[in-house]
Amino acid sequence: MNLSASFPILSKYTYLNTANSGLLSTELAKWRSQHDQLFIDGGSAFRMEQSPIIETLRANVAGFFKADLPNVFLTQNFSFGFNTLLDGLPKTHRFLLLNNEYPSIDYQIMSRGFEHFKVDLDEHLEDNILAAIEKHQPTAFAFSVVQYISGYRLNPDFIKKLKQTYPDLLLIGDGTQFSGTTDFDFKNSGLDALVSSGYKWLLAGYGNAFVLLSDQLYNQLYQERKNTPLPNTPFLKGKKQLAFCFEPGHLDTLNFGSFNESLNFIKSIGISEIERKTEELCKLARTKLNDRGLLPDYLANQQYASTIMSMQLNQAMVDKLADARILCSPRGTGTRVSFHFYNTEDDLQKLLDVLDGKKI
Repeated sequence: MNLSASFPILSKYTYLNTANSGLLSTELAKWRSQHDQLFIDGGSAFRMEQSPIIETLRANVAGFFKADLPNVFLTQNFSFGFNTLLDGLPKTHRFLLLNNEYPSIDYQIMSRGFEHFKVDLDEHLEDNILAAIEKHQPTAFAFSVVQYISGYRLNPDFIKKLKQTYPDLLLIGDGTQFSGTTDFDFKNSGLDALVSSGYKWLLAGYGNAFVLLSDQLYNQLYQERKNTPLPNTPFLKGKKQLAFCFEPGHLDTLNFGSFNESLNFIKSIGISEIERKTEELCKLARTKLNDRGLLPDYLANQQYASTIMSMQLNQAMVDKLADARILCSPRGTGTRVSFHFYNTEDDLQKLLDVLDGKKI
Protein backbone atom coordinates (compact mmCIF):
# COMPACT_ATOMS: atom_id res chain seq x y z
CA MET A 1 0.00 0.00 0.00
CA ASN A 2 1.20 3.47 -0.90
CA LEU A 3 0.62 5.22 2.42
CA SER A 4 1.55 8.65 1.07
CA ALA A 5 -1.13 8.29 -1.60
CA SER A 6 -3.73 7.19 0.95
CA PHE A 7 -2.64 9.81 3.52
CA PRO A 8 -1.08 12.82 1.75
CA ILE A 9 -0.33 14.61 5.02
CA LEU A 10 2.44 12.07 5.66
CA SER A 11 4.54 13.68 2.91
CA LYS A 12 4.23 17.09 4.60
CA TYR A 13 4.42 16.30 8.32
CA THR A 14 5.67 13.67 10.74
CA TYR A 15 2.23 12.78 12.03
CA LEU A 16 2.48 11.55 15.63
CA ASN A 17 -0.98 12.78 16.57
CA THR A 18 -3.51 10.01 15.95
CA ALA A 19 -4.39 10.20 19.66
CA ASN A 20 -5.78 13.64 18.79
CA SER A 21 -7.35 12.79 15.44
CA GLY A 22 -6.94 9.90 13.07
CA LEU A 23 -6.34 10.56 9.38
CA LEU A 24 -8.93 10.31 6.65
CA SER A 25 -7.74 8.31 3.68
CA THR A 26 -8.12 9.48 0.09
CA GLU A 27 -10.18 6.34 -0.54
CA LEU A 28 -12.63 7.36 2.17
CA ALA A 29 -12.72 10.93 0.82
CA LYS A 30 -13.77 9.60 -2.60
CA TRP A 31 -16.54 7.53 -1.05
CA ARG A 32 -17.80 10.52 0.95
CA SER A 33 -17.83 12.69 -2.16
CA GLN A 34 -19.80 10.08 -4.10
CA HIS A 35 -22.23 9.70 -1.19
CA ASP A 36 -23.01 13.41 -1.10
CA GLN A 37 -23.36 13.68 -4.86
CA LEU A 38 -25.87 10.84 -4.82
CA PHE A 39 -27.74 12.63 -2.01
CA ILE A 40 -27.78 15.83 -4.07
CA ASP A 41 -29.17 13.94 -7.04
CA GLY A 42 -31.62 11.70 -5.21
CA GLY A 43 -32.86 13.48 -2.10
CA SER A 44 -35.23 11.34 -0.04
CA ALA A 45 -35.03 8.50 -2.56
CA PHE A 46 -31.29 8.32 -1.93
CA ARG A 47 -31.87 8.22 1.82
CA MET A 48 -34.22 5.27 1.46
CA GLU A 49 -31.73 3.45 -0.72
CA GLN A 50 -28.85 4.08 1.70
CA SER A 51 -30.66 3.25 4.95
CA PRO A 52 -29.43 -0.41 4.97
CA ILE A 53 -25.88 0.87 5.51
CA ILE A 54 -26.69 1.38 9.20
CA GLU A 55 -27.45 -2.30 9.74
CA THR A 56 -24.47 -3.26 7.59
CA LEU A 57 -22.24 -1.20 9.88
CA ARG A 58 -23.82 -2.68 13.01
CA ALA A 59 -23.02 -6.19 11.76
CA ASN A 60 -19.52 -5.07 10.77
CA VAL A 61 -18.88 -3.63 14.26
CA ALA A 62 -20.23 -6.78 15.92
CA GLY A 63 -17.94 -8.97 13.84
CA PHE A 64 -14.87 -6.77 14.16
CA PHE A 65 -15.07 -6.50 17.95
CA LYS A 66 -16.59 -9.97 18.50
CA ALA A 67 -19.77 -8.74 20.18
CA ASP A 68 -23.36 -9.96 20.02
CA LEU A 69 -25.25 -8.13 17.30
CA PRO A 70 -28.32 -7.21 19.43
CA ASN A 71 -25.99 -5.60 21.98
CA VAL A 72 -24.38 -3.18 19.49
CA PHE A 73 -25.61 0.41 19.31
CA LEU A 74 -24.46 3.25 17.08
CA THR A 75 -24.15 6.78 18.50
CA GLN A 76 -22.80 10.14 17.38
CA ASN A 77 -19.86 10.22 19.80
CA PHE A 78 -18.49 8.65 22.97
CA SER A 79 -20.03 11.25 25.26
CA PHE A 80 -23.56 10.72 23.95
CA GLY A 81 -23.27 6.95 24.33
CA PHE A 82 -21.70 7.14 27.78
CA ASN A 83 -24.18 9.72 29.06
CA THR A 84 -27.10 7.65 27.78
CA LEU A 85 -25.72 4.60 29.57
CA LEU A 86 -25.38 6.56 32.82
CA ASP A 87 -28.92 7.88 32.53
CA GLY A 88 -30.19 4.32 32.34
CA LEU A 89 -28.58 3.24 35.60
CA PRO A 90 -30.17 3.56 39.04
CA LYS A 91 -28.71 6.44 41.04
CA THR A 92 -27.83 3.95 43.78
CA HIS A 93 -24.73 2.88 41.83
CA ARG A 94 -21.37 3.73 43.42
CA PHE A 95 -18.54 4.39 40.97
CA LEU A 96 -14.82 3.78 41.18
CA LEU A 97 -12.82 6.26 39.07
CA LEU A 98 -9.18 6.99 38.30
CA ASN A 99 -7.56 10.33 39.10
CA ASN A 100 -6.81 12.46 36.02
CA GLU A 101 -9.33 10.47 34.02
CA TYR A 102 -10.82 11.75 30.77
CA PRO A 103 -13.15 14.60 31.83
CA SER A 104 -16.12 13.24 29.89
CA ILE A 105 -16.06 10.21 32.18
CA ASP A 106 -15.69 11.53 35.70
CA TYR A 107 -17.53 14.83 35.25
CA GLN A 108 -20.62 13.12 33.85
CA ILE A 109 -20.67 10.66 36.75
CA MET A 110 -20.13 13.31 39.40
CA SER A 111 -22.58 15.80 37.89
CA ARG A 112 -25.32 13.17 38.00
CA GLY A 113 -24.85 12.76 41.72
CA PHE A 114 -23.48 9.23 41.74
CA GLU A 115 -21.46 8.36 44.81
CA HIS A 116 -17.87 7.92 43.66
CA PHE A 117 -14.35 7.16 44.84
CA LYS A 118 -11.02 7.82 43.12
CA VAL A 119 -7.69 6.01 43.02
CA ASP A 120 -4.27 7.19 41.88
CA LEU A 121 -2.86 6.05 38.56
CA ASP A 122 0.76 5.09 39.19
CA GLU A 123 2.98 2.03 39.08
CA HIS A 124 0.79 0.43 41.76
CA LEU A 125 -2.50 0.98 39.93
CA GLU A 126 -3.77 -2.59 40.08
CA ASP A 127 -3.13 -2.80 43.82
CA ASN A 128 -4.75 0.61 44.25
CA ILE A 129 -7.87 -0.60 42.44
CA LEU A 130 -8.17 -3.82 44.44
CA ALA A 131 -7.71 -1.96 47.73
CA ALA A 132 -10.34 0.61 46.76
CA ILE A 133 -12.84 -2.11 45.79
CA GLU A 134 -12.42 -3.83 49.14
CA LYS A 135 -12.67 -0.55 51.04
CA HIS A 136 -15.51 1.23 49.21
CA GLN A 137 -17.46 -1.68 47.68
CA PRO A 138 -18.30 0.13 44.42
CA THR A 139 -20.92 -1.29 42.08
CA ALA A 140 -19.34 0.10 38.90
CA PHE A 141 -15.84 0.94 37.68
CA ALA A 142 -15.63 3.36 34.74
CA PHE A 143 -12.27 3.96 33.08
CA SER A 144 -10.46 4.61 29.83
CA VAL A 145 -8.91 1.37 28.60
CA VAL A 146 -6.01 3.57 27.45
CA GLN A 147 -5.46 6.76 29.44
CA TYR A 148 -5.52 9.81 27.19
CA ILE A 149 -2.71 11.71 28.96
CA SER A 150 -0.12 9.10 29.94
CA GLY A 151 -1.00 6.33 27.49
CA TYR A 152 -1.27 3.82 30.34
CA ARG A 153 -3.21 0.78 29.17
CA LEU A 154 -5.10 -1.27 31.72
CA ASN A 155 -3.91 -4.87 31.61
CA PRO A 156 -6.56 -6.96 29.82
CA ASP A 157 -5.78 -9.94 32.07
CA PHE A 158 -6.40 -7.75 35.11
CA ILE A 159 -9.76 -6.63 33.70
CA LYS A 160 -10.81 -10.26 33.20
CA LYS A 161 -9.66 -11.15 36.70
CA LEU A 162 -11.64 -8.24 38.16
CA LYS A 163 -14.80 -9.51 36.52
CA GLN A 164 -14.17 -13.07 37.68
CA THR A 165 -13.50 -11.94 41.25
CA TYR A 166 -16.31 -9.38 41.41
CA PRO A 167 -18.94 -10.59 38.92
CA ASP A 168 -21.53 -8.04 40.03
CA LEU A 169 -19.16 -5.10 39.53
CA LEU A 170 -19.97 -3.33 36.26
CA LEU A 171 -16.85 -2.64 34.21
CA ILE A 172 -17.45 0.24 31.80
CA GLY A 173 -14.62 1.11 29.42
CA ASP A 174 -13.93 4.08 27.17
CA GLY A 175 -12.27 2.56 24.13
CA THR A 176 -11.71 5.72 22.10
CA GLN A 177 -7.91 5.60 22.54
CA PHE A 178 -7.89 1.81 22.19
CA SER A 179 -10.34 0.59 19.56
CA GLY A 180 -8.55 -0.02 16.28
CA THR A 181 -5.14 -0.68 17.81
CA THR A 182 -5.47 -4.38 18.69
CA ASP A 183 -7.50 -7.47 17.85
CA PHE A 184 -10.16 -7.23 20.55
CA ASP A 185 -12.70 -9.83 21.73
CA PHE A 186 -15.40 -7.98 23.63
CA LYS A 187 -17.36 -11.03 24.75
CA ASN A 188 -14.28 -12.47 26.45
CA SER A 189 -12.82 -9.20 27.74
CA GLY A 190 -14.61 -8.99 31.08
CA LEU A 191 -16.05 -5.60 30.16
CA ASP A 192 -19.75 -4.88 30.53
CA ALA A 193 -19.58 -1.93 28.17
CA LEU A 194 -17.15 -0.55 25.64
CA VAL A 195 -18.02 2.91 24.33
CA SER A 196 -15.83 4.39 21.60
CA SER A 197 -15.72 7.22 19.12
CA GLY A 198 -14.46 6.37 15.64
CA TYR A 199 -12.40 9.44 14.77
CA LYS A 200 -9.08 8.38 16.30
CA TRP A 201 -7.54 4.94 15.73
CA LEU A 202 -10.47 3.75 13.59
CA LEU A 203 -9.82 6.58 11.10
CA ALA A 204 -13.54 7.10 10.52
CA GLY A 205 -13.87 10.86 10.88
CA TYR A 206 -16.16 12.64 13.31
CA GLY A 207 -19.81 12.04 14.15
CA ASN A 208 -19.76 8.28 14.68
CA ALA A 209 -19.28 6.00 17.68
CA PHE A 210 -20.55 2.71 19.08
CA VAL A 211 -21.63 1.08 22.32
CA LEU A 212 -21.09 -2.62 23.07
CA LEU A 213 -22.97 -4.13 26.02
CA SER A 214 -22.66 -7.38 27.92
CA ASP A 215 -25.87 -9.32 28.51
CA GLN A 216 -25.57 -8.44 32.19
CA LEU A 217 -25.59 -4.69 31.59
CA TYR A 218 -28.07 -4.90 28.72
CA ASN A 219 -30.53 -6.58 31.04
CA GLN A 220 -29.98 -3.97 33.77
CA LEU A 221 -30.69 -1.15 31.35
CA TYR A 222 -33.69 -2.96 29.90
CA GLN A 223 -35.22 -3.53 33.34
CA GLU A 224 -35.23 0.24 33.89
CA ARG A 225 -37.27 0.75 30.70
CA LYS A 226 -39.36 -2.38 30.18
CA ASN A 227 -42.55 -0.83 31.54
CA THR A 228 -42.43 2.15 29.17
CA PRO A 229 -44.69 1.40 26.17
CA LEU A 230 -42.99 1.41 22.80
CA PRO A 231 -44.26 3.81 20.10
CA ASN A 232 -46.66 2.21 17.63
CA THR A 233 -45.92 4.62 14.79
CA PRO A 234 -45.52 2.46 11.62
CA PHE A 235 -42.07 3.76 10.61
CA LEU A 236 -40.73 3.01 14.12
CA LYS A 237 -42.24 -0.46 14.31
CA GLY A 238 -39.81 -3.08 15.56
CA LYS A 239 -37.43 -0.65 17.29
CA LYS A 240 -36.62 -1.89 20.80
CA GLN A 241 -36.38 -0.04 24.10
CA LEU A 242 -32.63 0.46 24.26
CA ALA A 243 -32.45 1.51 20.62
CA PHE A 244 -34.77 4.44 21.43
CA CYS A 245 -32.25 5.51 24.06
CA PHE A 246 -28.92 4.99 22.30
CA GLU A 247 -30.16 5.67 18.76
CA PRO A 248 -32.83 8.37 18.97
CA GLY A 249 -33.73 10.15 15.77
CA HIS A 250 -31.95 9.71 12.47
CA LEU A 251 -28.47 8.24 12.02
CA ASP A 252 -26.42 10.00 9.36
CA THR A 253 -25.46 7.76 6.45
CA LEU A 254 -22.42 9.91 5.65
CA ASN A 255 -20.84 9.62 9.10
CA PHE A 256 -21.81 6.02 9.76
CA GLY A 257 -21.12 5.03 6.18
CA SER A 258 -17.65 6.53 6.64
CA PHE A 259 -17.22 4.33 9.71
CA ASN A 260 -18.22 1.27 7.70
CA GLU A 261 -15.80 2.14 4.90
CA SER A 262 -13.00 2.72 7.39
CA LEU A 263 -13.63 -0.61 9.13
CA ASN A 264 -13.40 -2.32 5.76
CA PHE A 265 -10.16 -0.45 5.06
CA ILE A 266 -8.67 -1.57 8.38
CA LYS A 267 -9.82 -5.14 7.74
CA SER A 268 -8.15 -5.08 4.31
CA ILE A 269 -4.83 -4.36 6.06
CA GLY A 270 -5.58 -6.75 8.93
CA ILE A 271 -6.01 -5.70 12.55
CA SER A 272 -3.45 -8.33 13.60
CA GLU A 273 -0.93 -6.83 11.18
CA ILE A 274 -1.68 -3.34 12.49
CA GLU A 275 -1.21 -4.59 16.05
CA ARG A 276 2.08 -6.31 15.17
CA LYS A 277 3.51 -3.27 13.40
CA THR A 278 2.52 -0.71 16.01
CA GLU A 279 3.63 -2.97 18.86
CA GLU A 280 7.13 -3.26 17.37
CA LEU A 281 7.42 0.46 16.68
CA CYS A 282 6.01 1.54 20.04
CA LYS A 283 8.22 -0.88 21.95
CA LEU A 284 11.24 0.69 20.29
CA ALA A 285 9.89 4.20 20.96
CA ARG A 286 9.29 3.47 24.64
CA THR A 287 12.81 2.11 25.03
CA LYS A 288 14.39 5.12 23.32
CA LEU A 289 12.34 7.63 25.30
CA ASN A 290 12.96 5.80 28.56
CA ASP A 291 16.71 5.83 27.84
CA ARG A 292 16.48 9.61 27.56
CA GLY A 293 14.62 9.91 30.86
CA LEU A 294 11.43 11.03 29.10
CA LEU A 295 9.25 8.03 29.99
CA PRO A 296 8.98 6.44 33.46
CA ASP A 297 9.92 2.80 33.90
CA TYR A 298 6.41 1.60 34.75
CA LEU A 299 5.12 2.91 31.42
CA ALA A 300 8.12 1.78 29.43
CA ASN A 301 7.90 -1.77 30.79
CA GLN A 302 4.15 -2.47 30.56
CA GLN A 303 3.33 -5.99 29.42
CA TYR A 304 0.37 -4.67 27.43
CA ALA A 305 1.25 -1.16 26.33
CA SER A 306 -0.61 1.37 24.24
CA THR A 307 0.37 3.37 21.19
CA ILE A 308 0.53 6.63 23.20
CA MET A 309 3.47 8.15 25.10
CA SER A 310 3.76 11.41 27.03
CA MET A 311 7.00 13.32 27.60
CA GLN A 312 7.82 16.16 29.98
CA LEU A 313 9.33 18.79 27.66
CA ASN A 314 10.11 22.47 28.10
CA GLN A 315 8.49 25.02 25.81
CA ALA A 316 11.68 25.49 23.80
CA MET A 317 11.69 21.80 22.87
CA VAL A 318 7.96 21.85 22.07
CA ASP A 319 8.66 24.75 19.69
CA LYS A 320 11.49 22.78 18.06
CA LEU A 321 9.14 19.87 17.39
CA ALA A 322 6.69 22.25 15.76
CA ASP A 323 9.46 23.82 13.67
CA ALA A 324 10.46 20.34 12.51
CA ARG A 325 6.85 19.74 11.36
CA ILE A 326 6.27 17.01 13.90
CA LEU A 327 2.61 17.01 14.89
CA CYS A 328 1.86 16.06 18.50
CA SER A 329 -0.34 17.38 21.34
CA PRO A 330 0.01 19.02 24.75
CA ARG A 331 -1.91 16.94 27.29
CA GLY A 332 -1.80 17.35 31.04
CA THR A 333 1.67 18.59 31.89
CA GLY A 334 3.32 16.71 29.05
CA THR A 335 3.62 16.47 25.28
CA ARG A 336 1.87 13.43 23.83
CA VAL A 337 3.03 11.44 20.80
CA SER A 338 1.24 8.47 19.28
CA PHE A 339 2.04 5.95 16.56
CA HIS A 340 -0.33 4.19 14.14
CA PHE A 341 0.31 1.72 11.30
CA TYR A 342 1.16 4.55 8.90
CA ASN A 343 4.09 5.61 11.08
CA THR A 344 7.61 4.30 10.54
CA GLU A 345 10.98 4.05 12.28
CA ASP A 346 12.00 7.09 10.25
CA ASP A 347 9.25 9.04 12.00
CA LEU A 348 10.56 7.89 15.37
CA GLN A 349 14.13 8.73 14.40
CA LYS A 350 13.14 12.25 13.38
CA LEU A 351 11.49 12.72 16.77
CA LEU A 352 14.61 11.44 18.54
CA ASP A 353 16.90 13.65 16.47
CA VAL A 354 14.96 16.75 17.49
CA LEU A 355 14.93 15.66 21.15
CA ASP A 356 18.71 15.08 20.92
CA GLY A 357 19.29 18.58 19.54
CA LYS A 358 20.35 17.48 16.07
CA LYS A 359 19.69 19.69 13.07
CA ILE A 360 16.86 18.49 10.84
